[in-house]
Amino acid sequence: MSTRLPGSKYKRVFDRGRAFRAHLFTAYVLRSEDAGRQAGVVVSKKSFHDAVDRNRAKRILREGFRLLAPSLAADVDWILVGRASLRDRRTADVMAELRYVAEKCGVC
Repeated sequence: MSTRLPGSKYKRVFDRGRAFRAHLFTAYVLRSEDAGRQAGVVVSKKSFHDAVDRNRAKRILREGFRLLAPSLAADVDWILVGRASLRDRRTADVMAELRYVAEKCGVC
């Protein structure tokens, strides 16, 4: 199964999910019966002006989630909104913050 959140679920996660603010991203977390341990990634032009930087930030967020997904609860959907502080960071940094947020919201 893919770890990517389908576009049709974004609005529901934004509206009903709980927001957890971290240094590198803001995570919206929604626990539901039809959730599938998937994540959507959003990075704005305001934070990253160049498309190359936006794409790198999205790639790092997706990869960090993919590597950490097996240790997360199966009934949770995520949306990760990248922040400007994500610039020049590595996947390991994202994974560390994802672990912190997962423990904070109780979905480990």
